[in-house]
Amino acid sequence: MDGKRYNTLNRELKRIFGEKVMKLSLDGGFTCPNRDGTLGTRGCIFCSEEGSGEFAGSRFISIKEQVEQQKRLLSNKWNANKYIAYFQNFTNTYGPIEQMKKVYNEALEIENIVGLAIATRPDCINDEVLELLESLNKRTFLWLELGLQSIHDRSEKFIRRGYPLRIYEKAVEELKKRNIKVVTHLIVGLPNEDKDDILSSVDYVAQTNTWGIKLHSLYIQKGTDIYNYYINNPYKMLTKEEYVDIIVDAIELLPGNMIVHRVTGDAKKEILYEPKWSADKLGVISSIDKELKVRKGFQGQKYLQEKV
Repeated sequence: MDGKRYNTLNRELKRIFGEKVMKLSLDGGFTCPNRDGTLGTRGCIFCSEEGSGEFAGSRFISIKEQVEQQKRLLSNKWNANKYIAYFQNFTNTYGPIEQMKKVYNEALEIENIVGLAIATRPDCINDEVLELLESLNKRTFLWLELGLQSIHDRSEKFIRRGYPLRIYEKAVEELKKRNIKVVTHLIVGLPNEDKDDILSSVDYVAQTNTWGIKLHSLYIQKGTDIYNYYINNPYKMLTKEEYVDIIVDAIELLPGNMIVHRVTGDAKKEILYEPKWSADKLGVISSIDKELKVRKGFQGQKYLQEKV
């Protein structure tokens, strides 16, 4: 046990592999239908030029070189001998199927890579992609990350997500048919969403009974479209205390077997504009942990109750 009152990815990977497993953020060289003109050219409103992969490797070097680069960058922070190749930025099932096969196979051929994590959009999962994912799932430890962000139509339009909720539902259905693990991303703190709106999105994802969830704080990075929006239309952002309160309530909604991959997000400090408190990622996590321990009546994820 890691002392957390929720089911962490770190704990789950240790249970499966018997030791610490580290994710290495890689760039597979893909783009996005929100950037190549298919749906738009500016990306989602919060997305940076790096495609929400500010800490990923460089697409201008090989996958093997990126893996070695990421190992060096993280060696002072974590001690691990096993790794997940995490294709993080942009849309990693969008583009030529041969490119997908190439980068995923290159990653799996590297020593001590024990699995793949692939971030993508639900509207970029066709039959050909599903066939590839199914074959990868039989070969290695695999999970797919879907950027839903919110279940609410007004938020979908505001962030320029580009697909309706039913597309997400169809993707989850097809992936579950093939026993492919699904992780859903939600953003906490979107403009015009209150606490009830946020928790209804969390409850919706909880009801899917998929493998994992990422709860990501909204932060505004300089140079993004939401930065321009905020400058011209300033709105009240969540305080750290409000954010912590929402995350604790959210965790209580989750089924006991759902893996919580993230409870906050972190931007590059040099381009972070607001909220300033989000720069202290460890401090936010610590505050969440403290609130989980002291909150009266907290139920938590069901299967953890007897162990905490």
